[in-house]
Amino acid sequence: MTARNASPKKTNSKQASPEIGRAEVEAYLAKVPEPARTTLEKTRAMIRAAAPKEATERISYQMPSFHCKRALVSYAAFKDHCSLFPMGSSAIEEFAEELKGFRTSKGTIQFPLDKPLPKALLTKIVKARAAQNEAKGRS
Repeated sequence: MTARNASPKKTNSKQASPEIGRAEVEAYLAKVPEPARTTLEKTRAMIRAAAPKEATERISYQMPSFHCKRALVSYAAFKDHCSLFPMGSSAIEEFAEELKGFRTSKGTIQFPLDKPLPKALLTKIVKARAAQNEAKGRS
């Protein structure tokens, strides 16, 4: 069983408080086997540091995610890798040069179970996504 399948059910995020969202994420992480758990905990901390202060956490599509106005990024553990989901392909395209060496697809960046994405790269991705969400909020 992958950690993704072990996560709690999705709640109605419009009604859930930030505390409930954090608790759901912590419950998800508690079920992730090592070394992926430590990797995702580091990933979570780096995303939290880079995300806008008003960003909230929740489980969305059975994965931990950060939201600020709308979905910012999600992340998850799988059998052979961890993944970051930057909610579309634009961040993957924007940082393609820095992502060489990581397996990517249209909306996913895969990284090893025992090694998070580099902090500088993850920070750039989160900040780019926050800027996209802000721009969409103004239109």
